[in-house]
Amino acid sequence: MKIERFEDLKVWKYAKDLAIEIYKLTLNEKFRKDFGLREQIQRSSVSILSNIAEGYERNNNREFIKFLVYAKGSAGEVRAQLHLAYSIG
Repeated sequence: MKIERFEDLKVWKYAKDLAIEIYKLTLNEKFRKDFGLREQIQRSSVSILSNIAEGYERNNNREFIKFLVYAKGSAGEVRAQLHLAYSIG
């Protein structure tokens, strides 16, 4: 399959699916009560797919790699926030 746009990237599709699942998870009553954590984990998950898209649209491999690194950092934020959410119940 030829990649002609960022929506063709498997990694972007996975990131989009993750963001959708995070949004579904944050509909939970406990997340609705913790506005700060809810907003932060939603933003972090959206940041992953946004950075992948932005990097791809730069049409420059060096820039794309830089934005993939940013996306990886945002993925780390999501993981940390999920650990926190699990720990506090």
